[in-house]
Amino acid sequence: MSENGSERPLRVAVVGSGPAGFYAAGALLDGDVPVEVDMIERLPTPWGLVRLGVAPDHPKIKSVSRAFERIAAKPGFRFLGNVEVGRDLHHSDLCTLYDAVLYAVGAQSDRRMGIPGEDLPGSWPATELVAWYNGHPDYQHLEFDLSVERVVVVGAGNVAVDVARMLALTPEELAPTDATDAAIAAIGGSGIREIVMLARRGPAQAAFTTPELIELGELAGADVVVDPADLELDPVSEASLAEDTNAQRNLEVLREFAVRTPQGKPRRLVLRFCVSPVAILGEERVEAVELVRNRLEPDASGALRAVPTGERETLPCGLVFRSVGYRGVSLPEVPFDEERGTIRNDRGRVLGDDGEPLPGVYCAGWIKRGPTGVIGTNKKDATETVELLFEDLAAGRLERKSGVGAAAVDALLAERGIRCVEYAGWEAIDEIERSAGERLGRPRVKLCTWDELLAAAQRAATGIS
Repeated sequence: MSENGSERPLRVAVVGSGPAGFYAAGALLDGDVPVEVDMIERLPTPWGLVRLGVAPDHPKIKSVSRAFERIAAKPGFRFLGNVEVGRDLHHSDLCTLYDAVLYAVGAQSDRRMGIPGEDLPGSWPATELVAWYNGHPDYQHLEFDLSVERVVVVGAGNVAVDVARMLALTPEELAPTDATDAAIAAIGGSGIREIVMLARRGPAQAAFTTPELIELGELAGADVVVDPADLELDPVSEASLAEDTNAQRNLEVLREFAVRTPQGKPRRLVLRFCVSPVAILGEERVEAVELVRNRLEPDASGALRAVPTGERETLPCGLVFRSVGYRGVSLPEVPFDEERGTIRNDRGRVLGDDGEPLPGVYCAGWIKRGPTGVIGTNKKDATETVELLFEDLAAGRLERKSGVGAAAVDALLAERGIRCVEYAGWEAIDEIERSAGERLGRPRVKLCTWDELLAAAQRAATGIS
C-alpha cells in the first residue's frame, strides 16, 4: 500500500523530454513511493537539446542519451510524443488528469540584441541554424545563404563557438556526423571565407569552455586568428583570473592562437573581444555590421560590464548569427516571470499570483532557473524539484485525485484526435536512423520532417515493418 493509504501509484505528468525532464522522471521513479510518469513531448522524438542542440561533431556529449534510455525502461514510464501542451492538452487538463505536473520545457526562444537592422534578411538567431543542421522538423524549410564570404557570429558562449566551428568544417569533417544531409552539403560547399566571432567583453569574461575553444585551433580547413592586443587585460580582469581556472586556461589557449602563423587554410576564424554590434546595415539584406569598441568598467557589484566608447567601425558581411542567450516561453495558464523568462517558482514549486505554491505544480531545468549550466546541471536541479514534490506528498499538500489513470489520458487524447507517438514509435524512428547511419559510418541519418517521423512511428504502432 502506498503513502496516504492509496493503493494506486502517484501519477505525474512531466512536460518536456530533454535532460531536465528525463532526470526528473528518473528521480520520481526511483523514489520510495510508487509513481507512474507520463512524459509529454511536442515532438515525436525525445532528448531535447541532446538530439537537436548538441553539435553534430560532438557524439560523446550525445551519449548521455543512454542514461535516458535506462530511465525510459523503468516500470511506470510512458512517453507521449507529438502531444503539445497548450494546444492538444491544456494545463487545466493536466491538473485534472494527474496528481502532479512537472514542467521541464527548457528555454525555447532566443534573446534579441535590440539593434537596428536585426530583422534584415541574413540576420538570424543562432538557435535556428543549430535546429536546422541538427534536423529539427520545424526548421528544415529555412534557407541560409552560405555563398557569402564573411559571417559574423555575435556571442562568446559555447553555442556561438559551435556555430562558428560548424560553419568552418570541411566536407571530410562533416561526413561522419549526424548533421542533416542538406546541412552537410550546404556547409561543405559554402563560399564562406571568414567567420568573425564578436565578444562584448574581454577574454577573461568569455563564457565558452576551454575544450570548445581548443577545438577551434584544430580545424582542418580554417586558421584561427586572435589579435594579441585583444588579450591585454585590465587590472580587474587580471585579478579575477586568480579565482577562475576556466578563464586562466582560456587565456593560455588564446595566447597560443595569437602567436600562430596562419597556414593559408581556405577559411579564417577570427575571435574579437570588447566589441559590440550597434546596427546591422543593408538595403534589402545584410551587407555589414556597425561595431563599437567597448571598455570594461566595474558595476556596483564589482562585476565588469561593457561600456561603449566613441570608437566605431563597419565590418562588411553577408550573414549575422546572434547567440546572446536563450529565453523561456510562457505556457497558457502557467504563471510566468517575464523579466527572467522562467516559470515563476521557488526552487521548483510553481507560485501563483499570490506568491504561494500552486498545489501539485512544479518545474525543473532551464524553465525553472534560466539557461545556465551544462547537461549534467539539470540532474541536481531536477532532483531538487522532485524532493520537494515528495516532501509535499508526505505533508499532505499534494492531493491524490479521483478518476486519475492512464486510461483517462488516452481517452481524452483519442477524443481530441491526437496522434500520439509512444516510446515504441520513437524506438522505430531511432532504429531507422541508426541503421541508415551504420551503412555510411555515421551515428545516424536523421528523419527530419514531420511526415517522415510520424510515418516511421505509425508503422511501429500498426506493426508494419
